[in-house]
Amino acid sequence: MKTIQRFSDEYLESCQDMTADQIIEFLDDFRRLHGNQPAASKLISLKVPTHLLSAFKTKAAIANTPYQTQIKTLMKAWVLESTDAETG
Repeated sequence: MKTIQRFSDEYLESCQDMTADQIIEFLDDFRRLHGNQPAASKLISLKVPTHLLSAFKTKAAIANTPYQTQIKTLMKAWVLESTDAETG
């Protein structure tokens, strides 16, 4: 049985002023509270010039970070930066 979450009108109104960072933090906290299940991922195909991918993988390896993790980190930072610029 799935849980139904109900929010008061007052709470929903207060959420309208949340920043992108606050929303992501809320969603991460909610996920952790409900079984620590990772967010669903979508497999994508992306064409990248070979020399760029090679350089990216090398730099990620030097930083001891899996290159796909680094791509996701950069995507998240860009989305947050773009959202903050729009609201700020």
